Amino acid sequence: MPLFRRRRSLKKKAPPSNAAPPDRRLEEVRHTDMSGRLEEVVRVINGLLGDNDDFVMRELRIFGRHPAVIFYYSNMVDQAGINSDVLKALMYPPPQFREEAAPRGRLKEVILCDALHHTEVKLESDLASLVEGVLRGQAVIAVDGIDEAYVVNTRSILKRSIDTPATEQVIRGPREGFIELLGTNLSLIRYRLQTCDLRIKSMELGRRTQSKVAICYLEGVVSPDLVKEVNRRLSQVDIDAVLDSGYLEQYIEDNHYSPFPQVQYTERPDKVVANLLEGRVAIMVDGSPLALLVPTVFNQFYQTVEDYTERFLLMSAIRLARLVALVFSLIFPSLYVSIISFNPELIPTEFAVAVAGGRAGVPFPAIVEVLVMEVSMEVLREATIRLPQQVGGALSIVGVLVVGQAAVAAGFASPITVVIIALTTIGSFATPAYNAALALRLLRFPLVIMAGIFGLYGVMIGLILIANHLLSLKSFGVPYLSPLVPGNFQGMKDLIARAPLWWMWRRPSFLFTGDKHRVDESTIDYVQKPSNDVLDPLKFKEDRKER
Repeated sequence: MPLFRRRRSLKKKAPPSNAAPPDRRLEEVRHTDMSGRLEEVVRVINGLLGDNDDFVMRELRIFGRHPAVIFYYSNMVDQAGINSDVLKALMYPPPQFREEAAPRGRLKEVILCDALHHTEVKLESDLASLVEGVLRGQAVIAVDGIDEAYVVNTRSILKRSIDTPATEQVIRGPREGFIELLGTNLSLIRYRLQTCDLRIKSMELGRRTQSKVAICYLEGVVSPDLVKEVNRRLSQVDIDAVLDSGYLEQYIEDNHYSPFPQVQYTERPDKVVANLLEGRVAIMVDGSPLALLVPTVFNQFYQTVEDYTERFLLMSAIRLARLVALVFSLIFPSLYVSIISFNPELIPTEFAVAVAGGRAGVPFPAIVEVLVMEVSMEVLREATIRLPQQVGGALSIVGVLVVGQAAVAAGFASPITVVIIALTTIGSFATPAYNAALALRLLRFPLVIMAGIFGLYGVMIGLILIANHLLSLKSFGVPYLSPLVPGNFQGMKDLIARAPLWWMWRRPSFLFTGDKHRVDESTIDYVQKPSNDVLDPLKFKEDRKER
C-alpha cells in the first residue's frame, strides 16, 4: 500500500521549472559580447550553424579595405536584395569617401548611415542574438575591429496569396483572409484600422521555435486590466514550440475541461477589427492564419459578418433560424428517444401510427438506433473533412444517401430516425463556429443516453446541467452568457435578434471599455428624422406638365 501511494504521488508531481535549455551551446554564449575580433565571431557562428548545406558564410572587404563576413541562410533571405543593397553597397565606398578613406574611428557610423541601402538595420553585440537573427532569416555582417555586428532584415519566405477564408465564407462582405505570415496579417489589420490608437506588442514564445506572437488592441477603448491579464497569461507559457495559435488557446483559457470554447478564433481581418473596436484583444502567431479574440461570450459563436453588413430585419430572421438550428442540433435526438421510449402518448395519433409502422421491423430500442446512426454520421463527417476536396463533396452526398437507405432497407433504423438524424446534422452545419458546433455535437451523446434511461426527466436534467455549466464559465473574468446573465438591456439588442446599428450606440458594458460610445448622438438624431424627399414628384408637378 505505501508503494502504491508513492507511485500515485509521483504521477501527480509537476515537471521541474528549471528545465534544461533546448540549445546548450547557444546558451553558453548568451550575454557574451563581441570583442571586435572577426575570427571569434566566425568561430562561434560557424560552430553553431555551419553544419548546414543552406548556410552561407561569405567573406568580403568593406570599401575594399576592411575584412568582414556576412552570414545568412540562403533559403530564407532575398538574394537579390543582399546582392544590391548589402554586398554591392559595402564593397564600394560612398561618394564622399571615394577620394579620402573613411576614418577608422567613424567606420561603424559610416557603414550604418552612408553605406547600407536598407531601412531595417540594427547593431547587436550579443553573440547569441546574432545567431538567433540568422535563424529568423536575417543577414548578419561582422566587421573586423568593430565590437558590434549589423543585423539586416532580409527575410523573404514564399507565401500563399491572400484569398477568401475557407472556414468563414460570406455572401456580402470582404473576401480577404489571413495567411501564415504575421507581417502580412498585421498589415491587413492596419489597412482597416488607420488610427494612432492601434497598439501591437510582440513577444517570442517557444523555446525551440521562438515563434513571434503579436498582441493587438485599441488604446483608450480596451480595458488596461485586460491587456495586463493577456500579457500575464502569455508570459507564463513556457513550452518547446508554438506551431499554431491553437497551442496558446489551450494554455490561456479559463476552464480547460469545458467542451465550450472560451476563446474565439477567426481568419477574417474585418472580424478582428470589429472586435478590437468593441474593446477586445487579438492574439496572432507567426505561422498561423487564425487570430484569437479574448474575452469571448457564447453569443459570438452564432453571429456572422453578414449580420452587420445586411439590413437588420432580414438578418434578425436569419439569426433566429440559426438559433433554432442550434437547438435542433443539441436536443432533437434526445427528445426523440425519450418520447418514443417513455412518452409515446405525446405523439399525435395519426403520426404515432406512421412512426409505429416505420419501426415495425427494427430489432433495436430507440436509444441504440439513434446512437448507431449518430456515430455513423460522425465518422462520415470526419471522413469527408479528411478526404481531398474533389472527392469529399461527392462522398458526403453519396454516403448519406447510401448509408441511410441501406440502414432502412436492412432494418437497422426506421425512416423517422433517419429524418431526425438528418435534421440534427443539418442543424449542426448551420452553426457558424466550428468549435462551438463540435461542443454541441459532443453533448448530444450524453443527452441521448440520459434520455434513454430517464426519459424526458433525463433530458431536462441534462439541459439543466449544461445551463449550470454555462453560467459558471468565464472568459478572462467575463461571464460566458453575457449580456443575458447578468442582464444588460443595451447588450440584449444584439443577442437573439439584431437591432439597427444606430440603436447599439454603446460598446458592450461587460468589457468595461474606456470610450463607451461608438455612434455619435448627431448621427442617431439624423437617422431618426424623416427623410428629405428630394425627388418627390409632387415638387416637380409644373415641370412634368411642361414636358
